Amino acid sequence: MIDKRTVERLKKEAIEAGREGWYLSWALDSTPQERAEGKTVEIGRAYFETTTRRYTILDAPGHKTFVPSMISGAAQADVALLVISARQGEFEAGFDNGGQTREHATLVKTAGVSKLVVVVNKMDDPTVQWSQERFEFIKAQLSSFLRRGLFNLKDVTFIPISAYTGAHVKEVVSRDVCSWNRSPSLLSFLDGMAAPDRRIDAPFMLSVSQKHTDLGTVVVGKVESGRVYEGDTLLLMPNRATVEVVAIFDEALNELQAAYSGDNVKIRLKGIKEDEVSPGFVLCSVARPVGTTTRFHAQLAILDSKNIITSGYTAFLHVHNAAEEVKLVDLLHYLELRTGRKSKKPPQFAKTGQQVIALLETEQTICVEKFSDFPQLGRIMLRDEGKIVAIGKVRLSFPRTTGAGDEPSLLLFSSCSLPRSALLKRY
Repeated sequence: MIDKRTVERLKKEAIEAGREGWYLSWALDSTPQERAEGKTVEIGRAYFETTTRRYTILDAPGHKTFVPSMISGAAQADVALLVISARQGEFEAGFDNGGQTREHATLVKTAGVSKLVVVVNKMDDPTVQWSQERFEFIKAQLSSFLRRGLFNLKDVTFIPISAYTGAHVKEVVSRDVCSWNRSPSLLSFLDGMAAPDRRIDAPFMLSVSQKHTDLGTVVVGKVESGRVYEGDTLLLMPNRATVEVVAIFDEALNELQAAYSGDNVKIRLKGIKEDEVSPGFVLCSVARPVGTTTRFHAQLAILDSKNIITSGYTAFLHVHNAAEEVKLVDLLHYLELRTGRKSKKPPQFAKTGQQVIALLETEQTICVEKFSDFPQLGRIMLRDEGKIVAIGKVRLSFPRTTGAGDEPSLLLFSSCSLPRSALLKRY
């Protein structure tokens, strides 16, 4: 999708900067910081087409400093490509303690991505030379980790490639180079995957991942459900701003008349300024606004915490494209790992390996939905000290406190076992 003139320009600029080997990555790493350090910082967006499909690329950062951006990209994806270096020492550095491979796999699963393609790259490296033994070693190591509560291995595919030479990306690698390979090329495999289910007839919802000004306020994101047409009137939550859809664009800035569930689009809005929009806001139907709250029940699985977790614990909450500081107000129940039964007495603490139901509270109002209603807006993760502490899902949300003139947000009590009088008394 990139013309030769652009490639030559990138190569020239990379040589002048003393970064000759990086010129191909500059197609998506466009900021001065990314090009100087050789690290993806923000989500790179691009697209390409095959003979059968159109794909949106969300190039997510791999460095641990920029994990929040990576989470935002994962929240918009249908399929994750986990790119692994086969070079001796590089795979080990990423997979062993302190590396990011394990966290990346956990993040994409928590974000709702069920299909994982492990792209074993640099198979042409002198330390590898398309070695089947090296490929099988990496596959065994990752499979052992992924099957431990993350992915069904039926949904994980391993494909060897050399991205630098293009081997096995579009065309199948030559048998003279790799005699043992029986997998299809990467693009052939993607073209053959079943399309995910789309909730086209559900209420419209789009979680904002980016925003900028271009002849008006433009928001960027993936349509999570429903459809939207040019000229529609929508709500931007949680500030309940009424906006009008002026124009809809795809990744190539082609203007569209409509966008449907699953599309990654840019929408120009009328009726709101750029500084009134933040990532994590949700554009939604007037007839069915997204739920907004500062308090909600969540089912949490504690993955990695060096200390016990008690009431008053604080962390950073990530839900779709929103990131807010959150406090654990109360631990309500333990959950038995096998049966899912709730304990009768509230626990005093939680630790690694346990599952609990907790009451969480944020300072700022956030947009969330019950996981059972809208999974993509109900998956959450808690991060603390640079790592994932817990993952979970929203079970019940409480309305935010309303002020004069405010309308109460959506109230979701359907899954609560306590009578209303008990709820009022307790909260």
